[in-house]
Amino acid sequence: MTHTITVIPGDGIGPEIMKATTEVLDRLDCGLEYVYHQAGLVAMEANGELIPEQTLASIRQTDACLKGPLTTPVGKGFRSINVTLRKIFDLYANVRPVVTIPGTKSMYKDIDIITVRENTEGAYLAADSFVSDDGQMAESKMVVTRKGCERVTRYAFEMARKMGRKKVTIVHKANILKAVSGMFLDVAREVAAKFPDIESDEMIVDNTCMQLVMNPWRFDMIVTTNLFGDILSDLCAGLVGGLGLAPGANIGDDAAIFEAVHGSAPDIAGQGIANPCALLLASCMMLSYLGMEDQSRRLKVAIQQTIKSGQQVTPDLGGSASTAEFGRAIADCLV
Repeated sequence: MTHTITVIPGDGIGPEIMKATTEVLDRLDCGLEYVYHQAGLVAMEANGELIPEQTLASIRQTDACLKGPLTTPVGKGFRSINVTLRKIFDLYANVRPVVTIPGTKSMYKDIDIITVRENTEGAYLAADSFVSDDGQMAESKMVVTRKGCERVTRYAFEMARKMGRKKVTIVHKANILKAVSGMFLDVAREVAAKFPDIESDEMIVDNTCMQLVMNPWRFDMIVTTNLFGDILSDLCAGLVGGLGLAPGANIGDDAAIFEAVHGSAPDIAGQGIANPCALLLASCMMLSYLGMEDQSRRLKVAIQQTIKSGQQVTPDLGGSASTAEFGRAIADCLV
């Protein structure tokens, strides 16, 4: 069966890692057809728009979207394109798995954690945000809804059941943020009660950070709100060697966007040394989403074997291979 996907190469190193990724996917022979569109700084330079309507229309029409990193300025500047895409397509569940791969610079072994993060509400909504005229005060409301809390928590527990996961940890700050985080915790408890086959526990976010460093093996799946999930998922990536090995999926009822969660790395763009693994691992998630579990498994195994061998890996993994060479080595490992 053929699936058509929207491909957004992205900014900085995006086009380099996307090229390597699609070449590996082609070797999998999984019947993917690509429709290329732009977003981000490249789109702005070409069309004067960060997210052209043609790109949005393609995401609506195709089976999934594979997206490279897009640049978001720190502080002043335009709003995050990633946040905007999540709002436009109501991609309410952000899924970020991390798994230890032998051969990486990880400080831990046998890590296997999935973070499910609410993706459309909370602090990132930046409701009614403003800076006072004298520049002495800034304000932004944090808004959550019962619907938003319920659907992301339900998604996490349903994923746990489907994947055979044993436990979901509900992460919150209800002791201080009694309204917004309190609502999330209350609704999460209600959802957890409907899944008696899945163990659940609760943890305050600051303690979660400490426990992830001290004893990460106690975690199986984490479900939490937008801001906390963004921070915790990066912490989890650090447990397995960094964001270069961290894929992400943004899931809604009518659309899905799969991405490398790292930035566009303009400092190394064009040098051909970027690690494509995060985008390749995101492709594994996309293949599973499209019902191609066998191809997803084969790709994941090929990535793991190539990294473990250490023969044709990029400099961040201790090798001297180029992005393209690393991709070809992974493709050659496909069985």
